[in-house]
Amino acid sequence: MMGRDDIQVGIGGEGGILFDGTFLPDVGGYLSLAEQENSTAGGCRYRQAIPPGQGGKMDIDNNYGIRKDFLPRGKRHYSSLKQPTSQHVMMETLSSGPTIVLLIGSHTNFATFLMTHPELKKNVEHVFIMAGGVRSENPTGCCPKNATSCIPEQCGDHGNLFTAYTSNSFAEFNLFGDPFAAYQVFHSGLPITLVPLDATNTIPINKDFFLEFEQEQHTYEAQYVFESLKITRDTWFNDEFYTSYFMWDSFTSGILLSSIWHGHDNIKDNDFAELNYRHITIVTSNEPYGIHDGSNPFFDNRTAPKFHLKQRGVHSGHVQTGIRDPFCLVPKGKGKCMDGYTKEVSASEGVKVLVAEKAKPNKDVDSKLDREYFISFLHSLNSPHQTAKFNMKTEFPFYKEVLYKNNVKGRLSGKPVILDLDMSPGDFVTLFYLLKMPRQLIDLKGITITANGWANAATIDIIYDILHMMGRDDIPVGLGEFFALGEAYPALNSTGDCKYRKAIPHGAGGYIDSDTLFGLARDLPHSPRRYTAQNSMKYGVPRDTEHPELRQPKAQEVLQNLINGFESGRKVTILTTGPLTNIATFLLSNTNSSSKIEKLYIIGGHIGQDEALDGNVFTVHSNRKAEFNMYLDPLAAKQVLASKLNITMIPLNILRKASSFTRLLREMQLKKDTPEAIFVHRLLSRMFQLHRSHHAYGHIGMFLGEVVGAAIMADQPQLKVVTQIRPVSVLANRETGSDGWTIVDHRNGNPINLVEDIDSFAYYSHLSTVLNEKNQSAIIASFSAQKKLWSTPPSQIGLPTL
Repeated sequence: MMGRDDIQVGIGGEGGILFDGTFLPDVGGYLSLAEQENSTAGGCRYRQAIPPGQGGKMDIDNNYGIRKDFLPRGKRHYSSLKQPTSQHVMMETLSSGPTIVLLIGSHTNFATFLMTHPELKKNVEHVFIMAGGVRSENPTGCCPKNATSCIPEQCGDHGNLFTAYTSNSFAEFNLFGDPFAAYQVFHSGLPITLVPLDATNTIPINKDFFLEFEQEQHTYEAQYVFESLKITRDTWFNDEFYTSYFMWDSFTSGILLSSIWHGHDNIKDNDFAELNYRHITIVTSNEPYGIHDGSNPFFDNRTAPKFHLKQRGVHSGHVQTGIRDPFCLVPKGKGKCMDGYTKEVSASEGVKVLVAEKAKPNKDVDSKLDREYFISFLHSLNSPHQTAKFNMKTEFPFYKEVLYKNNVKGRLSGKPVILDLDMSPGDFVTLFYLLKMPRQLIDLKGITITANGWANAATIDIIYDILHMMGRDDIPVGLGEFFALGEAYPALNSTGDCKYRKAIPHGAGGYIDSDTLFGLARDLPHSPRRYTAQNSMKYGVPRDTEHPELRQPKAQEVLQNLINGFESGRKVTILTTGPLTNIATFLLSNTNSSSKIEKLYIIGGHIGQDEALDGNVFTVHSNRKAEFNMYLDPLAAKQVLASKLNITMIPLNILRKASSFTRLLREMQLKKDTPEAIFVHRLLSRMFQLHRSHHAYGHIGMFLGEVVGAAIMADQPQLKVVTQIRPVSVLANRETGSDGWTIVDHRNGNPINLVEDIDSFAYYSHLSTVLNEKNQSAIIASFSAQKKLWSTPPSQIGLPTL
């Protein structure tokens, strides 16, 4: 949008850190240095402070739904193993000469770079950091004057961990994300300017600024930023937005630019902030030092400390294990842990840092804008120089949003089906398959998404794009649970543990590839439907947003509306391809609705009849017999399998029989007659290439077999499906070494239909045939075709005027 495709973007990397502290090349920065091992899978001791759902990662990942609606879809995109890594971009940039570094997130990537390339520190001219709180007092969560029943929350805290102040009231989010990495940066000897909460708390987005900004939107970038700010205000959790939402990162960029203009050492002339030197350190562990309580990965269970750290030094105390760490909790008080605290200390204990303490007032005392930076911010965003030329809607002269809704009036509809998935790569192929099956056989009524599986919740937009491509914008999509049963924290259920989900890699073959469909998602047509944070008071939020009709439905709503909405005697069939969280949640709250479910087909489980065959939870070495869908929520799996539902399970051994890349690609290569067949062939070809070329993709063949469950549900006789009724149960004892085991249990097991054999050759042929069938084919082949449609008058391409 801004015409700067020349700027390198680095993300991730598959390198790890060995037990002895040796850094392998290209450590990805997905995990804190305390949690980073030789994999991109790992825990969430710090990251769990960020809610994964609304108001947290989901809204940030897609900017509350505005990103897809507004930003152009550029030519560059993520591509598996071709994407520059964070360490590569840092190396290339800093090797070229003196560089200013701006850090506005956790410090993992930069700390890793400094620890592995100390020779290039000389090229770091200055480091600007938005993070921490030195002498700050949090103005949010305070009680009104003269209130008698109010209990203050974060009020007066140094930090801003609104989800974790009961365990840590000192840290700010950016530094809490990786305290040890922040310590390495601050103690690196580099010149640092810190913009902490002390300063940002003095520049709230007040009402006068908001209203002025609303009037000054003369560029596309100004419009985008204002719309982002507006939806944040409209979805704020209380009525204190104008006093509790601050200029954080953007204010830091203003201080940086002013420092460049006036010189880094000319602290009095900074246009936007009052600056002073302080002696600072970053707390990485809690006293007493030298203890070994199992919390500290740098010292515990080691003959020598990791990274050659000093015994009984500042890193050797208790390291906070999570936001509900019992060590940190104080009865009826605020948390005592200080991990990530920007602590002011003596000169011998800390490092000299230039600290922004206060935002400067507007020199124009008659202006409604009370901060000098507000003037610069609005001027810069609205400047006609270096401005965007278009947004998503103005880039194309004939842009038009159209919803395609399949009309089945007068036609017989087949088995009503709900697809419950976690958006792993195989799930998208399953979706294509179900949309291609004749409607008189399979009538896909709705989709529900389990958000504690193989993709982040924002990936829901890929579902919308596929439905749009196939002309099925009528199918409702519900967003489901973010935590396995029992994993959300009762005191604040928007946060929780990642006991099981931490087994999924963040890097290659994990989240980054599911979230992008290995880089191919941007080739799909652009759907008018998308996730959006728009909401309605009808559903319990503080206020209606501007477009409550666009609200994202929840999975439980979709399940209830569909299952309970059928006419008397008609039942629904459910196919699950991920963890069983949504289904278990539905059964727990709708005890009388199971009779309205005809059948439940479950893809997952590993019946260990052959002791030589392991499960597929490859990142948990202590658990050899679990299959991922059962492991990611074993309690849900246990409850569902113990229910009264008519269940057919397609276990791991059947999925493995249908997981041959070469056989399926050979079938599909014979003919690629439809856009959907072409796309699936491209996806599987890319997965196969990655599978052969890099060890990190050794597991992705398991996604290929997920589609077979849909074919079995569709009752295709050529598959020659063999089933046996067996009593089955799932272990769920909160023991990672055995949770998720699916066992034949003659004492306590529930009888289910267990698929024991299929004709895999017939399956490959069947899948290829269905995808290449001309009926129910794509309405729009690709984003390229859509761009052509939007760039050409309809009369010139033989299409009716839309």
